[in-house]
Amino acid sequence: MWAVDYAERLTVPLRWWVQGTMLVASLWLAFIVAVPEPLAWSIAAGALVAMVALFVSYGRPRVAVENGTFSAGRAHIGLEHVGEVTALDADGVRRQAGVDADARAYLLLRPYLKRGVRVDITDPADPAPYWLVSCRRPEAVVTAVRVGRTAGRSG
Repeated sequence: MWAVDYAERLTVPLRWWVQGTMLVASLWLAFIVAVPEPLAWSIAAGALVAMVALFVSYGRPRVAVENGTFSAGRAHIGLEHVGEVTALDADGVRRQAGVDADARAYLLLRPYLKRGVRVDITDPADPAPYWLVSCRRPEAVVTAVRVGRTAGRSG
């Protein structure tokens, strides 16, 4: 009787799409005056396709709490192996990824998402002591993990 308690994709923000499109337009403008028109259009189209592929793949990771599992990108772990979950503000994420970092930690960070969660791992077989994961609503992740653990124990 598990359900999706929380799920989000770490999609690239709109401003990146606007800036990338402007970069491709500038590239097209630079080439349209220097090379034959079909070549300029081909280069711009190739750059646009590359930009879309890059942004879509970079924004593909998913953070979710569902079916008794916490997942961040390709990594997933059962909630029974999850210890303390802490919501972090921008400064907290910066400290956990910087001066307070552990080199063994699993990181799924995106520069356009300033907040995140620290998920302590209690599984002795897991080499990562914690996961540091960017997300848009860290408090919702913390709540979903707590609810998921409670549902797992009672169900």
